[in-house]
Amino acid sequence: MRALDLDRLKTLLTIAELGSFVAASRALHLAPPTVSLHVAELEARVGTRLLLRTRGRVAPTGAGAVLAERARRLLADADDALDAVRRHAEGRAGRVRLGASTGAIAHLLPRALESIGRSHPGIDVRVEVLTSEASMARLAEGTLEVGLVALPQPSRPGLRVRPWRRDPVVAFVPAAWPRPRHATPAWLAARPLILNDAGTRLSRQTAEWFAAAGLRPQARIELNYNDAIRSLVGAGYGAALLPHEATAPQPDPRVAIVPLRPALWRPLGIACRAGEAEPAVGVVLDALRTIGRA
Repeated sequence: MRALDLDRLKTLLTIAELGSFVAASRALHLAPPTVSLHVAELEARVGTRLLLRTRGRVAPTGAGAVLAERARRLLADADDALDAVRRHAEGRAGRVRLGASTGAIAHLLPRALESIGRSHPGIDVRVEVLTSEASMARLAEGTLEVGLVALPQPSRPGLRVRPWRRDPVVAFVPAAWPRPRHATPAWLAARPLILNDAGTRLSRQTAEWFAAAGLRPQARIELNYNDAIRSLVGAGYGAALLPHEATAPQPDPRVAIVPLRPALWRPLGIACRAGEAEPAVGVVLDALRTIGRA
């Protein structure tokens, strides 16, 4: 069974609204024979008469009125569908799934999300808390569009990783502790430590930083939630090594920040699928690049 043609339905609806074949042909910019042909094809398709001439005016039959009303809804739905597609194609709407660590979500990502919300309110950014490895895996399987990942990352077919920003790792220590101007591996190793859990890139970075000085300190507790770590530092539970973004708010007054010597940095990258990004993904990438330059 052939489907109903939207152009022919639009012709029927226009005739029903204007009450004239001639007026409909003008409104639709169609030749009068074409308008008549559309109606004849529709009537052959449904097997009944759809229009009647009464007192010099064309009016729908009962069946024609039913079909015209349904045509109005179908045409409106078709217009809505086309508008939705245009919004996606122009980057004004869409869904973007983004993976990031808790640290990036806490202090970096909100600025990008605020910018996107102002300029492109139709774009829905779904944020998931993921390790860098999990983000890369999800990108590879197609269930994520953007990942904020620790660098370096091994190359993967079909994925692209570009440097985003580099933030210093510093020592967060209880403000009540006597402390040097710079925290060295030896000074920190002699104190109770609160470290990221072993599954994170930051944990490996800090372990390598201590190992370069011949030290392998044991953490008093390991967590993968930076704000909780800072809270424990403020409570005097121990010292922590965490990235410190320049735009991050000042910590709890019970917490002091001490630069490391030697310096340690946390480089981050933006990972996405290779090739031309969909418009909504491009909007998110542009907002993140702006934050990366801050």
